[in-house]
Amino acid sequence: MSALLAPADEAGVVAAVQDAIAARAPLSIEGHGSKRGLLRPVQAARSLTTRGLTGITLYKPTELVLSARAGTPLPEIEAALAEHGQMLAPEPPDTRGIFGVAEPATIGGIVATNLSGPRRITVGAIRDHLLGIRFVNGAGEVVRSGGRVLKNVTGLDLCKLLAGSHGTLGVLTEVTLKVLPAAKASATLAVAVPDLAAGVRALSAGLTSPYGVTGAALRLEAKGATALLRLEDFPSSVDYRAGRLREDLAPLGEVTLLPDSSELWRGIRDAEPLGAAPDDAIWRLSLRPSAAPALAARLQAAFGPKLLLDWGGGLVWVAGPATEAAHVAVMQAATAARGSFTLFRAPAPLRAAVPVLTEEAPALAAIGARVKAALDPLGLFNPGRMRSSP
Repeated sequence: MSALLAPADEAGVVAAVQDAIAARAPLSIEGHGSKRGLLRPVQAARSLTTRGLTGITLYKPTELVLSARAGTPLPEIEAALAEHGQMLAPEPPDTRGIFGVAEPATIGGIVATNLSGPRRITVGAIRDHLLGIRFVNGAGEVVRSGGRVLKNVTGLDLCKLLAGSHGTLGVLTEVTLKVLPAAKASATLAVAVPDLAAGVRALSAGLTSPYGVTGAALRLEAKGATALLRLEDFPSSVDYRAGRLREDLAPLGEVTLLPDSSELWRGIRDAEPLGAAPDDAIWRLSLRPSAAPALAARLQAAFGPKLLLDWGGGLVWVAGPATEAAHVAVMQAATAARGSFTLFRAPAPLRAAVPVLTEEAPALAAIGARVKAALDPLGLFNPGRMRSSP
């Protein structure tokens, strides 16, 4: 077991990093450790957790801005926003079910992994709502980037770099996010379709309509599939747009109106309809929606996985046997579709033995290496988390 360091404040994080620098001791960086099973296992003698850095430090509902320390649990932030009828628009997933853990994600962990849910197709990812950050770099220095408004970036946009870096560039201590008003009402149109290809066509029809679809997912079933299209806004607007969109979708299959579908979309956000068994590996693939049917057919021929589509078919959740053969099939299918893959959940031996992310183009890899050298010159933070060490 690695030694667990749990500083109570940012100064404590600085001290812990400076001690690691002096000892040349790599650090495993985490919040609650709720996504420890994501990507490659980190081998480090010391673990640094931000769970002691909690609390909302700034919330101005009228300005749609919220700041919180990195270790603040996500449900605490969502509850505070709900009191004022607001939300984190990209609806980051609750991954407790996927990873089988009890503690919720922290806001720092959500930013570090850049995880977003169904509404990403219309509002963007978590990184697009990140206004400012504070973090400790690999020199043991506190760095501040961004602020409380969108148009404040000069030089290198460190907010975008840290979002999705999985704790490999610095230890987040505080984040500032743009929040948005929550919808007053929502409804979902469920279209029964014969197969995945027809389902993607139905999702595309909804997303290219003028009716403001904010969720577009496809649930595969024993016979056929169901395309799900969400509408959100004021009740009268939702009712009108649902009626019009229902007429447009009628030629594609039987359409059912689901007036209260919040639980349904929470499940899609958390990949519950995927139906992954506890010992299944889970992959997350990003690709052109039009390429999803061919990718699914290729995977079905390889090992018959469970599938769930989101983002209009641009995000494909895959569950199947936690074997190298299945992983190779997923990598090959992603390459053939000109997409990318993430090994989202798997036993540690498999995650240590195979690539967990799509290989970067040489030019991008070179840029990434220079950024890493600038922010974490000793390679202390989450070594090997995203890719195997050279």
